[in-house]
Amino acid sequence: MKIKANRCIAALLASGCLALAAHAAELRFNNPLPESRPETRELNRFAEDVGKNSGGAVTIKMHNGGSLGIKDADVLQVLPKGAVDMSLIWSNYVSRDAPALGLALVQGAIGNVDELKRALPVVRQIYDDELKDWGITAVGYMAIPMLEASIFCRDQPVKSLADLKTRKLRVWAKEQVAAFKRLGVAAQIIGQADMYVAMKTGVVDCAVYPALYAHTVNMHEVAKYGAFLYPMPSAPYALGIATTKWNALPQAQRAAISKAAEDTWSRTNEYSADHQRELAAREELKKKGLTWLGDFSDADRKQFLDAMSSTWADLSADAGGKAPAYRERVLKAMGR
Repeated sequence: MKIKANRCIAALLASGCLALAAHAAELRFNNPLPESRPETRELNRFAEDVGKNSGGAVTIKMHNGGSLGIKDADVLQVLPKGAVDMSLIWSNYVSRDAPALGLALVQGAIGNVDELKRALPVVRQIYDDELKDWGITAVGYMAIPMLEASIFCRDQPVKSLADLKTRKLRVWAKEQVAAFKRLGVAAQIIGQADMYVAMKTGVVDCAVYPALYAHTVNMHEVAKYGAFLYPMPSAPYALGIATTKWNALPQAQRAAISKAAEDTWSRTNEYSADHQRELAAREELKKKGLTWLGDFSDADRKQFLDAMSSTWADLSADAGGKAPAYRERVLKAMGR
């Protein structure tokens, strides 16, 4: 009898464990950004919060720096197919497949934080709608700091658009290519992972990059000079999951994830200290041997921003579909 009782207890415990396991979820999260980026720290905190909110029922396993081998441009295609459970999604990364989304808010088209804050609710709704069409649910968002884009150059100091016209420039988005082309500057898209080697070997002479994050790519090792060109408010990152996967999760687990995502947005959608962090980053670069040249002239900076504004209008018109309407919605929200 005792043996039978022990067997029954063991069976009950086993079935209980199986029940818990059936309700538990481990979600693999694709993060293309390196460990050293502040956004990765925020994503790690998001994962921790999900675990706490769910009482351990949901585990977010982060895969940083593109370690899963998923290309940024392919995220919209692979996420609904289950190649990964969740992913960071940024409009610039997926503009090949979703050009209207990539043009909803172009960097360099907004001049200040107030305009950005007015635009973001509309941009988030555009994200929601576009991702839904791909079978993806945005469980939440992570804001990007009000960055300041600078021109970093290898061997020769560049502090004017006239000088930049004689250099080969690295950028990361097609609107940057088009805007610089308007200004007579030859720009080409090179991914962040390949930028260091491209600068080191002279494939490009200069690169657009925010000083705030320059240490994460060891910019000081491949560039001798830096100068600020334009403010770079940006569309947020979406925290995406395949809609079928999302709908299959129990309501309590979805609520735990949503709460963690809301807290991530609250922490990151704050810009008061961004400029001070930028200045501190420039000082650190100087300590590492990079010569900071200051700012491009007001005239040059205005010329670039005007070129980007015109480029946004042209690219939206060329893309057609929803792109022109998205641009108008964002401009209206900004008060223009």
